[in-house]
Amino acid sequence: MGSEADTGIESPDGAANPIDTEYEIGQDNIQAEIGPFGLDVHNPVFLISGLAIVAFVFLTLAFQESVGPMFNDLRGWLTSSLDWFFLSAANVFVVLCLFLIVSPLGRVRLGGADATPDYSYAGWFAMLFAAGMGIGLMFYGVSEPISHFTSSMGGIAVGEDGLRTDWAPLGAAAGDADAAFDLGMAATIFHWGLHPWAIYATVALALALFSFNKGLPLTIRSIFYPIFGERVWGWTGHLIDILAVFATLFGLATSLGFGAEQANAGLDYLFGISVSDTSKVFLIVGITGVALISVLAGLDAGVKRLSEINMILAALLLLFVVLVGPTMEIITGFFSSLLSYAQYLPALSNPVGREDANFSQGWTSFYWAWWISWSPFVGMFIARVSRGRTVREFITCVLIIPSLVCVLWMTAFGGTAVHMVTEGVTAIAEAGLPIKLFTMLDQLPLQAITSFIGIVLVIVFFVTSSDSGSLVIDTITAGGKVDAPVPQRVFWCTFEGLVAIALLLGGGLGSLQAMAVSTGFPFAIVLLMACYSIIQGLRTEPKAVGANSEATVSKD
Repeated sequence: MGSEADTGIESPDGAANPIDTEYEIGQDNIQAEIGPFGLDVHNPVFLISGLAIVAFVFLTLAFQESVGPMFNDLRGWLTSSLDWFFLSAANVFVVLCLFLIVSPLGRVRLGGADATPDYSYAGWFAMLFAAGMGIGLMFYGVSEPISHFTSSMGGIAVGEDGLRTDWAPLGAAAGDADAAFDLGMAATIFHWGLHPWAIYATVALALALFSFNKGLPLTIRSIFYPIFGERVWGWTGHLIDILAVFATLFGLATSLGFGAEQANAGLDYLFGISVSDTSKVFLIVGITGVALISVLAGLDAGVKRLSEINMILAALLLLFVVLVGPTMEIITGFFSSLLSYAQYLPALSNPVGREDANFSQGWTSFYWAWWISWSPFVGMFIARVSRGRTVREFITCVLIIPSLVCVLWMTAFGGTAVHMVTEGVTAIAEAGLPIKLFTMLDQLPLQAITSFIGIVLVIVFFVTSSDSGSLVIDTITAGGKVDAPVPQRVFWCTFEGLVAIALLLGGGLGSLQAMAVSTGFPFAIVLLMACYSIIQGLRTEPKAVGANSEATVSKD
């Protein structure tokens, strides 16, 4: 393997079981000097990925009128035909993670038996949330609980063909406000709890294990060494990494599009800046420019600092809503929502025989495909900041704790909005998705300040996602090197913004969602194969014994 100085990847600290391979990290890379800029890219992953994405941006912008309907049809076909597959795959990831928490395999330490964490819990959690779900929580924190509540209250509606036309989860709860709230919150938590974080945790754990313990490049292909052996360094691995780049870029572009929609809606709500494609394009360009500054600042000074700022602002906004909103309802709702989630989880996660097709296909299938398309990006980012944690600690923190925080966020914002709607504030239910958050905040004190904080949160989440995404894509296209020249990250950061612009102009959010789903499907197959590799890789690693896991290890 290449030296640490060559690759930027630390060698294992203490006992570990590296894979013996003659492959050198970066051996297929092209290194060159272009003026004052250096170049260190993997051949052919960078070339194929870069050219394909440039061509996609050009063709989408050139044929805006025709690509929109095509993207929408593609999304509809994938989510309706493959809903059973997406739901089944997500269930597998949850079961794997829960098994690893209680299994002896959970005693393996990422980075070697003597490795110590690179970041404190506070810094680690901040980066997990900023990268994992920041924009989504802002966009859907109010809109999703309200949507599920109102559709559940409306009950079941059947068309002339005998199929349901409503969007309510499961059997709905016609006219019963309490039951509709419980079902709506259970459905919301289902989409933001264990399942998405299990998808992220699976990818992150696999990358951390095969890079920090096995000494392989920090790329998706390394996960599949137990399956393909040395073939992962050839075209088998090239295709896996290229697919990971596409999934990451289009999954990220979807979130950037949501962020632009909501930021534009918030600016219009507060300052009268019109909602238009032009405004959204200027927002994406401006925020991508800020992301470029963060890229140049580096991981610790850029993403870490911005993530911590966002965590503070998000915590303040959450605390404000809890204190000035229906406080007792939020507190009791947190626990009742968890119970409802546990009650409805088996039915919500059932992949076959569903009667609520609009919900399971239009909501759940899309979400699972979106999370899967995000997983290379979020997974690699989580892996990079999680060295030194045991597998049990890693899974617990990445799976359980973020899920609980998502429940608290959705209960506070969604529960407050539902309370207002039941009290007669119909404006929240009638508002468009991007503006529901601001409509809810408008009913609380200090609405101008809190709405402005909401816009700032969306923008900074936007920046951290773009910065983190460019870091991840650059690592993949640099053959696993984590210290590749900065101009390469600038290239990918720029094209993330261009892809988001192209998709917005070529069909709006429907196009963004279609590309997330279309890249999520093949990558779901890749992740299911990765589950086997994780088990095989962990079985050969030394495992900590007793409380002092840094001093004593055993090898199974």
